[in-house]
Amino acid sequence: MDGVPEPHTGWTFLTNHARVLAAIADNPNVRIRHIAAHCRLTERAVQKIISDLERDGYLSHVREGRTNIYRVEPDKVLRHPAEAGLPVGALLSLLVQDEVERKTASEQLGTARPRMPVDGR
Repeated sequence: MDGVPEPHTGWTFLTNHARVLAAIADNPNVRIRHIAAHCRLTERAVQKIISDLERDGYLSHVREGRTNIYRVEPDKVLRHPAEAGLPVGALLSLLVQDEVERKTASEQLGTARPRMPVDGR
């Protein structure tokens, strides 16, 4: 990936840490440059996030040749008090889908009927 990715404007539901962790959960030997492109972050930002996640025990890695193989700790609980007791694996199960489920979900969204507004108009 060349340069800095185009920034996202506006707010989102997920943090960059959640996005990076989901990308790793989806592919444990993913390269940092691919995570950065997918999450629209710089490689440096992804490295920092991975360091944070490893330091706090959500992630570990082993080096095999020139490749890192990551391991997510699915039983580690989320940090915020509002999600106390909820394991990170529960969040990741919502964010990470296999390729067949992704295509099915995309097809369903593409063929979904428009919903009627709440006021019935």
